[in-house]
Amino acid sequence: MSLIDSWLLAPLAHDFMLRALLVAVLVGTVCALLSCFLILKGWSLMGDAVSHAVLPGIVIAAMTGLPLAAGAFAAGLGCAVAIGYLKETSRVKEDTVMGIVFSGMFALGLVLFVKVETDQHLNHILFGNMLGVRWGDIAETALIAVPVSAIMLAKRRDFLLQAFDPAHARAIGLNGRVLHFGLLIMLALTIVASLKAVGIILVVAMLIAPGAIGFLLTRRFDGMLLVAVTVSVVSSVLGTLLSYHLDAATGPCIVVVQAVIFLAALAANLRRSARRAAPQPEPASR
Repeated sequence: MSLIDSWLLAPLAHDFMLRALLVAVLVGTVCALLSCFLILKGWSLMGDAVSHAVLPGIVIAAMTGLPLAAGAFAAGLGCAVAIGYLKETSRVKEDTVMGIVFSGMFALGLVLFVKVETDQHLNHILFGNMLGVRWGDIAETALIAVPVSAIMLAKRRDFLLQAFDPAHARAIGLNGRVLHFGLLIMLALTIVASLKAVGIILVVAMLIAPGAIGFLLTRRFDGMLLVAVTVSVVSSVLGTLLSYHLDAATGPCIVVVQAVIFLAALAANLRRSARRAAPQPEPASR
């Protein structure tokens, strides 16, 4: 009982830990749902691109007095649209376009941040500050995370069909362009929702690891969603508690826990594949 008291109940006695746990669950849930679609569509690098590209939008919003979330969303969506346009109008492959666009926008954000006087701390924008979130920040996160999660669950079969068979999706009346840009919009919104909690850099891991773990452990999409959300929420809670006891940064602790779970899932998947590939013993002859 003393172990439970010291590891679980002691952190919950602090108000800042309750806020951190709540925002961790909100961010972990919406990132896990979206990560499943990013993994299946091969858009892991897209999440990386959009998350880095929001930095110039944040700096410009701070300069002009606009909400940081509005600047981040505009820059992230602009990055996604620019990638799509360059992919369709040039011979350059999509991964190359992503690398050029997001690195260019991220570099522009760094230049603006250094040259322009703002009251924002660069480390908080890059790595988040989960233990410093206020109830107002949690309300802003929930205002984005809850509707995006609901839309992803309600339209999961449409997004899945568009990812695997766009021709069939068009044949049954689905608008592929709406689904495509809708997913990009929700990606940008998810990154905005995660910004204050885990920051620009670490949100990439939370957008990839849960879906990858679900992909390794199950073959059904609904099962993949369930595994991804469960892993993301558990790792978010466990990482937050570990950060309290280790006196470490919360976001990185969450990502480390997810990385450990991924390695365990990969090992389990490899063992299962090895058993299936092993030759079966022949029946003994009479």
